[in-house]
Amino acid sequence: MNRSELEREFIKDGPHVLGALEELAEKDAHKLLIYYGEEERRLTYGEMNRLANRIGRNLSTMGAKKGDRISVFLKNPLVTALAMFGIWKIGAIFSPINFNYQGRLLSYQINDTGPKLLITEQSMVFLLNDVASQLPDLDVIVHQPRREDHDYSREAAGIRLGEKFRLSSFDDLLTGDGSNLGVAIEYYDTANIIYTSGTTGAAKGVVQSHRWMSQYTFSGRKLLHPDDIIYNDLPLYHVGGAFSNLVRGVWSGCAVAIWDKFSPRDFWRRIHKSGASRATLLDVMIPWLMNLPETDQDRLNPLKFVHMQPLPQYHHKVARRFGIDFVSGGYGQTEAGAGFLGIIDELEEGEGTPVEFFKGYSREEIKAIARKWGFPVLSGKEEIKKGFMGKSVALEPAVLNERDEELGPGQCGQLAFRSKVPYSMLDGYFNKPEATLEAFRNLWFHTGDAVYKDEDEIYYFVDRMGGFIRTRGENISSYQIEDLIHRHPQVDVCAAFPIPAEEGEEDDIVVYAVLKPGQNLSEEELRRWIGSEMPKFMWPKHIRFIDDLPKTPTNKVEKYKLKEKIMMELGKR
Repeated sequence: MNRSELEREFIKDGPHVLGALEELAEKDAHKLLIYYGEEERRLTYGEMNRLANRIGRNLSTMGAKKGDRISVFLKNPLVTALAMFGIWKIGAIFSPINFNYQGRLLSYQINDTGPKLLITEQSMVFLLNDVASQLPDLDVIVHQPRREDHDYSREAAGIRLGEKFRLSSFDDLLTGDGSNLGVAIEYYDTANIIYTSGTTGAAKGVVQSHRWMSQYTFSGRKLLHPDDIIYNDLPLYHVGGAFSNLVRGVWSGCAVAIWDKFSPRDFWRRIHKSGASRATLLDVMIPWLMNLPETDQDRLNPLKFVHMQPLPQYHHKVARRFGIDFVSGGYGQTEAGAGFLGIIDELEEGEGTPVEFFKGYSREEIKAIARKWGFPVLSGKEEIKKGFMGKSVALEPAVLNERDEELGPGQCGQLAFRSKVPYSMLDGYFNKPEATLEAFRNLWFHTGDAVYKDEDEIYYFVDRMGGFIRTRGENISSYQIEDLIHRHPQVDVCAAFPIPAEEGEEDDIVVYAVLKPGQNLSEEELRRWIGSEMPKFMWPKHIRFIDDLPKTPTNKVEKYKLKEKIMMELGKR
């Protein structure tokens, strides 16, 4: 698809997701938008639009305006969804914080964002109080669950917000005029600042426009039918849960079924209860589901299309067991958006989703849509090379060498992208112009991922470049782990790096630490300290103490030697 055709398609779909929400709220107000499974609560398009309008008006009353950043530090995904749409209603910027953050990670992101307001919930108040001395005075809006709510905690309810914060209730935002605000919002206006880990330095805020969200959801939207129901248990501080699932669903007129977190034991009950036809499974979720005892009911479910990332080599085995008609693989990034998509036709007609559960486009319609937009469709019965990501529709990709020269088929290099239409990738890193210039050198955005392409322009993922670690669905930099462990009073220096996980396609974290002279620290003591300072997804799987870290003549740590050492110890070499 050429640039002009693509831009016309973006224009046809509207400049932002609010247009789709408001249109359906007018035309089909009673259509279900969100089913919140934790409390069996249902919100229609009309109700969601009214609540978002009320939130927007009340945020304006508190002084927020177009272009202001509003931080969202919430676990509850329904409240997060309401806050997100309410923030967009006034043209403000949704700036979510990973709800696992505490201490230095939390204070850094709040200070780096510099929000006008912060929205949180009662269970997170103590975390804000803990870092109050590191934060400026701040207006804080708190969601306070009622006793009958599933996330109510009597212990948390008794904790008061620190005096330096100005407290407001989230419930107060839900009152008042629910009519559309009519704020002028353009495709190029900033919608979000989403933080992502780099290979060096602290996490960076990725500045995304409303068109970024259109590009990120573009390929997925084309494959959705308004009758589809999307299942989501991914956190809404990530682009996958917030945008790939929720925003894509709203833009397509679908219902979205939401739970707080993934549960392998409860997954299929939820699919049946919600009638979900679409879902996303990330890495270790897949083996956890496959490890459940097999039953003769496994195939009797409404789930017909599952996106798996990264795509496991045994995808066809998963599809056959659970009767999944189509599996997709791809590539998504906070900065570039949705770079690639490829579809795998796993089963023959009649082998997949039972007729009584089937909804949305037929199998042939899905394949016809794929042909129209240029998504490759492969057979699940044939061997598919490891790392399959598919083709790019909305971006211009390339494989580059160290001098940013394009490489040909079969040659491995760094994946880079260019926009086909304005504002469809990140605008840059928030308040970090040097990092932005480096990432966009020679007019390419450099992803930091190693890939290759074949003769058919299908792209394959090889590995991360530099210090990226992927674990529990989170991208982490080795710098972040090292920076936190270096704060332990008995640790002199340390090195963190990934090794292949024992289960799934992600990483386990290894830390080698050198103690200060005369210190004696046990692994158990260090783990207890780590547990109080770092979110669980950052905890190292393996900790080793060493007299000194191996270094190059220029004093760079030779992590490859440490990796060889631990792999030999674990019997993986």
